[in-house]
Amino acid sequence: MITLYHCQNARSFRVLWALEELGLAYNLEMLPFPPRIFQRDYLAINPLGTIPFFIDGETRMTESAAICQFLASRYGGGRLAVAPEDAAYGAYLNFLSFGEATLTFPQALVLRYRALEATRSLGAVADDYERWFAGRLRGIEPVLSEQPYLCAGRFTAADISVGYALKLAEILSLSGYFAAPVKAYWERLSLRQGYQRACAAQARAAGDKPPEIG
Repeated sequence: MITLYHCQNARSFRVLWALEELGLAYNLEMLPFPPRIFQRDYLAINPLGTIPFFIDGETRMTESAAICQFLASRYGGGRLAVAPEDAAYGAYLNFLSFGEATLTFPQALVLRYRALEATRSLGAVADDYERWFAGRLRGIEPVLSEQPYLCAGRFTAADISVGYALKLAEILSLSGYFAAPVKAYWERLSLRQGYQRACAAQARAAGDKPPEIG
């Protein structure tokens, strides 16, 4: 059985979304955010104290975009992944990393300095990273102006990676930077049944607890 350690609306949502898109069985372990502070015994499972933490048999993984690639390659049966011989393979790998390394990285610093550590008076740092996010977001506008998804003419794990960054942008009140093609793209993604099932799954697992990211 696959096990996913997850915090509401955190990076681990990418993995939850991929699991639901593929219709895989899994065990969802909900944690308070950040778990390294509020659930110290989690460090015995994942010494980094980060989420996601993903278990599949002997496999242990901590990087959300890489886990999505793993799931798509191992269990997708042609869904969510792009084959190496496909002309879109490079774009697929690029956007898989783009969602995390280019978009979510500055968002994490906005979250840290505007919400989690607001008492440190580092709002100017958060403002700088907000502008960084807005600038990097422009990298997907030309692509989405011409096609409904990022690569291969269909929905892939790359869309999950970037799509989560757009979800987090909404939570952090950064969606005002969405140009029309990005806004329409995010609306398409958020209407997918897999996305809706992932939202429902984390809500059920969290019970009546309020969202913890943002």
